This record gives sequence, structure tokens and C-alpha cells, in this order.
Amino acid sequence: ARRLGGRGVSAAAAPPAGRREATKAANRAAIVRSAREVFGELGYGAASVRDIVRRAGLAAGTFYNYFPDKESVFRVIVDETGAEAGARVAAARAHATTPRAFVEDAYRAYFSYIVEDRARFAFMRRNAGEIRLMFDDVTLPAVTEALMADLRAAMDRGDLPPADLEYTAHAMTAVGLELGSRLAEREPPDVEGATRFASELFLGGLPGLGASVRS
Repeated sequence: ARRLGGRGVSAAAAPPAGRREATKAANRAAIVRSAREVFGELGYGAASVRDIVRRAGLAAGTFYNYFPDKESVFRVIVDETGAEAGARVAAARAHATTPRAFVEDAYRAYFSYIVEDRARFAFMRRNAGEIRLMFDDVTLPAVTEALMADLRAAMDRGDLPPADLEYTAHAMTAVGLELGSRLAEREPPDVEGATRFASELFLGGLPGLGASVRS
């Protein structure tokens, strides 16, 4: 029998590869879940790797098998959150049957996503500044490009009147992000109020998106 990790454990006694991979996946998920909770409670600046592994119930060294530092796990949470929110919003636009629903349902999907999960809501509320900085790097361009594609398709079908795609997509995204940040700071958060404000801003306030979009 060969020695594994300095102890007399035979190769036959080693955990099967499938079990090892499952353990790795479970450990990583526990770290990410615990990090989201810790960042939501303490904020990115005050939170430490020690806080995260203590919450996860893992050995301190286990963290570094998956992430080099707390910034890396924070970025994973931001990227996952952005991808999930983007998918929700894209689905809402895809199912929209009227111009109003195209705008309104997408905003409602995003604002609802922010508040529906307590740990996610706390994470986004407590770390709004840091999230925005990381969000701008990768996620924001992808979200804006997806919106531009959906706007172009809607205009080509005649569902929306012609408008500057780049300006419209960037403006709609920026309004959603800023109102989402303000929404997270209100008590209680007003999803319908934020949805109504953002929707009316674009349905009635931009050239080419006026009365014909109110249907």
C-alpha cells in the first residue's frame, strides 16, 4: 500500500473520483454561499477569509484550494448575480407581448430579483459600491449588448418605433442599476414603485418611444 498525505492509506481506500469531485463542488458552493452571507453582514472591506471559512464550517486552508483571496470569491458572487439577473430580464423581454410589457416586465423582473432572496438582498445592499465597480468590468457590457440585440429585434418587427439603439440600451441599463441601488436602501423596498418610475421614464420620455409604446 502506498502512503497518501503521509498516512498509510491504500490507493484502493482512496475516495472514488466522483465522490472527490462532489466534495469539491460542495466545498466551493459552501464557501460561495457563506461568503455572500458574510459580505452581506459585514461588507466587503470588513469581511475576512477567516470569517468566511468559519461560517462555512471548513478548515482555514480549504478556502485557498478554491480561491486565492476574498476578492476572487466576491467577484464570483457578483458575476453569478449579474448572470442570473440578466437571464431573468432577458426572459421577461422574450415573453413580452406589448411594447409596455417589453420595458415594464424587464424592470420588474430585475427589481424583484434584487429583493426576493434575503441573503442576496443583504449582499447587494451592503456592497453596492464594490458591486458596481466589478459589474462595470464584464457583466455590464454583456447586459447592455443583450438589451441592444432585443431592442433591435423589437424595432425590426415594428413592436417598437426606431430609436438610437446604443443610447437607449445604455440609458435603460443605467437607470435600472441606479434605481436598483436606491431600491435596496429603502425600507421597505418598493418594487412596483421603482418599476413604474423607470417604465414611465422610457415609455413617455424618450424621442421615438412615446404614445405608440404606451399600448
